[in-house]
Amino acid sequence: MQASEQWSSKIGFILSAAGSAIGIGAIWKLPYVTGISGGGAFFLLFILFSLFMGLPLLLAEFVIGRSTQKEAISAYRSLAPNSSWHWIGRIGVFTCFLLLSFYSVIGGWIVIYFAKGLFGGIISEGADYSSVFNATIENPVLVVAAQFVFLAITVAVVAKGVQNGIERASKILMPALFILFILLIIRSLTLDNAMEGVKFFLAPDFSNITPQSILFAMGQAFFSLSVGVSVMVTYSSYLSKKESLIQPAISIVSMNLLIALLAGLAIFPAVFSLGLEPTEGPGLLFVVLPAVFDQIIFGEAFLLAFLALFLFATLTSAFSMLEIIVASVLKGKAEKRIKYACIVGVLIFVVGVPSALSYSVFADILIFSKNLFDSADYLVSNILMPLGVFLISIFVTNKIKKSTLREELLKHSRLGASVFEIWFFIMRFIIPLVIIIVFLNMTGILDKIANAF
Repeated sequence: MQASEQWSSKIGFILSAAGSAIGIGAIWKLPYVTGISGGGAFFLLFILFSLFMGLPLLLAEFVIGRSTQKEAISAYRSLAPNSSWHWIGRIGVFTCFLLLSFYSVIGGWIVIYFAKGLFGGIISEGADYSSVFNATIENPVLVVAAQFVFLAITVAVVAKGVQNGIERASKILMPALFILFILLIIRSLTLDNAMEGVKFFLAPDFSNITPQSILFAMGQAFFSLSVGVSVMVTYSSYLSKKESLIQPAISIVSMNLLIALLAGLAIFPAVFSLGLEPTEGPGLLFVVLPAVFDQIIFGEAFLLAFLALFLFATLTSAFSMLEIIVASVLKGKAEKRIKYACIVGVLIFVVGVPSALSYSVFADILIFSKNLFDSADYLVSNILMPLGVFLISIFVTNKIKKSTLREELLKHSRLGASVFEIWFFIMRFIIPLVIIIVFLNMTGILDKIANAF
């Protein structure tokens, strides 16, 4: 059954998919993970993983979705009937569900800061913004209420469908985000000692790299591009068969890397200039932004505008996660979209409440020394997403005819067969091998094997 909805244009698809990819992954998560994982060396690994694993995987998910014109679970079932391969789609739906449950918590934090900004309640002379952030996330009623508001907005947009909801919002919000980022970077780079932050972010120091940080870099690349969870299978199922797949994939990866670069250039010069620690953690962005805008004329207004766009960028990612879940339930029955969007939204909210309370009521509950929020993040980014990537790479190169892959990938493209062969080699051999090596390294098994010889 062909997808009942489609993007109105290629640019609408690119901006919507880029919005899914950019969101919190590049703006919130990348700076703080870079800060705790070695700076420039980590960022270089992130770029390499994005280009040589993220881009091929993005194309693989595009091929699966566009060729079948079906949402994730049905797409795998269509390509491999009477088999268990559809569980790749199910794992992706579950991962998106879990991801959105804690992602909405961060969205709630942004809602709180945006509401404070409306009433001029963020920036104040001599304020300890780290303490302000901690006090915010330790308020159980406030964070749960804000999480609910964030999810309510997400549900409202997804309930409107692909063109009228997701695509329309992305066309306006993504370009505006770029403009404000440039303004923030200009100010950040003109602060005293700003170049130390640039050096930390862009000058690789591989002495800080550990097996854990390599895993984090790979997980961050997957997280930032929304690959491994079949989000892009569902999004590409709405793409016309008259469009090329390669150009949108390159555009999405390029935009994602650009935003990641802009985020780092906005955050780290300010971190070093203001004497903050780059290892601040999840609250890094919420501590640095008010401190930077505090140094700018009309800083409160600029901060409010940036928070608005940060909220919108976060929402575009949330739209994609909720969409894959709703689409898997709808199976083309568009008339039930509103009902299922609401039901799924409520369930995600309930599951996400423990993550929202990880810094207050449930602060003493730890799983392998991580609170509930960090545990959910680790499970999604460093286990479920790489697992999904591994399974997708095996599926695409073994369960779909090579001739079908070649035709779908090169359709409406000027690229030759050699490009396809390189892509196929990466998907079939390089990606599975890299994921296996990284996991063996992380668990210490690789060291034991090396010592045995």
